[in-house]
Amino acid sequence: MASTTSAFSAQSGDSHLVRLDLTEEDVIDAMRHIPGYLDISTEDFRVLYQFASEHAIGRLFKNLRAGDLMLSAIRPLQPQMRLGEAAREITGQRLKSLPVVDEQGRVIGILTETDFLHCMGANSYLQLLLNLAETQKTVSRRCSNNSVGEMMSSPVITVGESASVNEIITSFARHDGRSMPVVDSTGQLRGLLLRKEFVRACRLPGLS
Repeated sequence: MASTTSAFSAQSGDSHLVRLDLTEEDVIDAMRHIPGYLDISTEDFRVLYQFASEHAIGRLFKNLRAGDLMLSAIRPLQPQMRLGEAAREITGQRLKSLPVVDEQGRVIGILTETDFLHCMGANSYLQLLLNLAETQKTVSRRCSNNSVGEMMSSPVITVGESASVNEIITSFARHDGRSMPVVDSTGQLRGLLLRKEFVRACRLPGLS
């Protein structure tokens, strides 16, 4: 996620909260929009902004946790499920991915739209459309023959239900997925955190 790391710094530890990295052009443009004369250098302005933004983020999101933002009412997948059944389950819940759990409810993987594409021998929806005639046969055959456990992404990046905003950002920055399973201390599934909903809830740029 090159665009994220260039504009958005995520550092581990709650004492070093996420911040926007301003460019020289950003600072100059902002200073131009402030009326009156500013007796401050662009570098001092940048440092002042970053300290203020970190303080504001810390104050606003100090008590916000993954458990507060996750979707809790989800039905996970089991590894022995056929892909056709899994597809109906995912679309029925109006999601684009679902965690896969074992018999104890521990997260062992995640099944995404991308996994379905790979199963069909395509790297994109455009390629899938171009091969539509052959794909119809492939979809029917592979949805019947392949299981969730064979096609899921594993291991999967998860986040604890007590994870802070900064920890969530750091976890999302590690992969391009649209969601992350939320787990308890034993690895059991507690919910699903959607990247889009997290960004929207926190109004954080650069991570979508």
